[in-house]
Amino acid sequence: MKKLIRFIFKILFWFVVSSFLVVLIYKYIPVYITPLMVIRSFENSEHNMPKAWEHDWVSMDQISSSMQKAVICSEDQNFLKHSGVDFKAVEKAYTANQKGKRIRGGSTISQQTAKNVFLWPARSWLRKGLETYFTVIIELCWSKERILEVYLNSIEMGNGIYGCEAAAQFWFKKTASKLTAYEAAAIAAILPNPRVYKASPASAYIQKRKVWIVKQMNYFGPLRFENNEK
Repeated sequence: MKKLIRFIFKILFWFVVSSFLVVLIYKYIPVYITPLMVIRSFENSEHNMPKAWEHDWVSMDQISSSMQKAVICSEDQNFLKHSGVDFKAVEKAYTANQKGKRIRGGSTISQQTAKNVFLWPARSWLRKGLETYFTVIIELCWSKERILEVYLNSIEMGNGIYGCEAAAQFWFKKTASKLTAYEAAAIAAILPNPRVYKASPASAYIQKRKVWIVKQMNYFGPLRFENNEK
């Protein structure tokens, strides 16, 4: 029994050490590949679809402020205020789901970043627990600006399209730095289901969401990070 306890303790110890090490490494270097990209590639292979994906890492200064604000306003308006988990958003999501309304989540940009970069997409208590664990680590080790930069470069923004640079090229034939407010809002509007929704041409539903996101962007004002260090 003692040997088993020591073995488990060693596994947990090295897991914590290695996870902190990876997070610290990604604080400084680009994230060129994520588990989701690999998983989607295998899924496409099973369905005789192209396995390749489009992904071009760009630094934050190459991403328009409109794109930055669009995802914050559509996905996590308290991003600059919370410490990784927005408990008010979780409570609202739980209440909405209990009332039988459209199922919605309460995941923050930090949580989505942790999931996209370090974990797998399937829902389970194990994955949710690890997501919370990695969320705490990246909030401790990365600035808000770095979290948003990694998020904008790793999020799925179309079928086989990852990151805002590839999305801008795919949907609007321009770089992420040139996206207008409405174009950025269109990309942000499809994030709940990017493999089904289209940023261009936009459906009536996406058009409605796009207009709402732009209004929120106007209310949000200038984007100021709490900590500009990366």
